Amino acid sequence: MEPIVGLLTVELYVSDAMSLKDKRSVVSSLLGRLSHKFNVAVAEVDALDNHRLAVIAVTTVANDLQHVTRVLDTVLEFIESEPRAVVQDSQVEYW
Repeated sequence: MEPIVGLLTVELYVSDAMSLKDKRSVVSSLLGRLSHKFNVAVAEVDALDNHRLAVIAVTTVANDLQHVTRVLDTVLEFIESEPRAVVQDSQVEYW
């Protein structure tokens, strides 16, 4: 059976961030909670120099497409519940 890799890319707007330090505080906290709660790999992957925009990537791997989809859907719901950031766009890819 082939492994399924799922990649969720999320663009976030951090409206209250007045500096890169403010943004990093929000993003680092979110990434840590995602990694711990859902056992996924996470990273900030783009817009590193923009103090209000963050692009994060979340990935998981399993041998069942439904499981991968369920994990990434749950992760996106969790991200959307973050009060300090607004999801502007999201995309899911599978391999």
